[in-house]
Amino acid sequence: MGLPKRRSGQATSLQMGEGSIIGTPLLPWTSIMPLLARARALESIIRDVARDAIMPYFLNAVREHKTDGSSLTQADLASQQALLEKLPELEEAPILSEEMSTQEQLACWETGGQGIWCIDPIDGTTNFANGVPLFAVSVAYMVEGETQYGVIYNPTTDEAFYAARGCGAWLNGRRLPLRPSSPQLRLSVAGIDFKRISDRLATELITRPPYYSQRNFGSSALEWCFVAAGRLDIYLHGGQALWDYAAGRLILEEAGGAYGVLDGGPLVAAPLPKRAVVLASNPVLYAEWLAWLQSHR
Repeated sequence: MGLPKRRSGQATSLQMGEGSIIGTPLLPWTSIMPLLARARALESIIRDVARDAIMPYFLNAVREHKTDGSSLTQADLASQQALLEKLPELEEAPILSEEMSTQEQLACWETGGQGIWCIDPIDGTTNFANGVPLFAVSVAYMVEGETQYGVIYNPTTDEAFYAARGCGAWLNGRRLPLRPSSPQLRLSVAGIDFKRISDRLATELITRPPYYSQRNFGSSALEWCFVAAGRLDIYLHGGQALWDYAAGRLILEEAGGAYGVLDGGPLVAAPLPKRAVVLASNPVLYAEWLAWLQSHR
């Protein structure tokens, strides 16, 4: 899977969520155990980046606009630079970032089949620039299009969501989900990004919503985590890029949730095009939610 060899002096004990394995040698790099250790190491790197490169700008950021209309601040660029410097300490691989040009992103993707970093230096830049404490650093390590481990960290709440393939999903050492999900669509709390869905579907959701209540937090990465944690039951976003879902989809998957795209197909990782994503905290609820969306779009 393109995983590197163990570095000399690596610890033989591993803190795993609420429990620990003490004095147990780490399994070979082909096993799942090192992935969780690497996810925790990545969490540490991201905490440092957020503290040193992002938070000094919070409440002082100057918002600019990119050619696609999205927001950009000096903190996005500082975070990206710090990640470019620190991530190779964990995995030597190409790094694909939201703040790169499309040509740079495609070149990274083409050369990163055996291992690639996908990063969003700040997801929720508008929230960050306006002083809203809902934004995150999102980083995923992928091999052949599949996320192996990833971390999404909100420095204002000090919440680190992380997952490693086959090892579960966690929030600050607590196993996800944190609470049972809604058993029925009509009782669900939904996350909806209205500005990126069709007028017809938006009208149906506003006038005849199939759920109990609706929220929009302004950070795609955190909203994946909120479904995984049970804070949201269902979710719809009309246009997510790779860096929006690369880490979050593994966190949701490892928490027992389900996801796909609005047309009913799988969410296949690629830098282009953006995809309309559908999420739910469990597969049964996902099937009901997707069926309603497809019959009303």
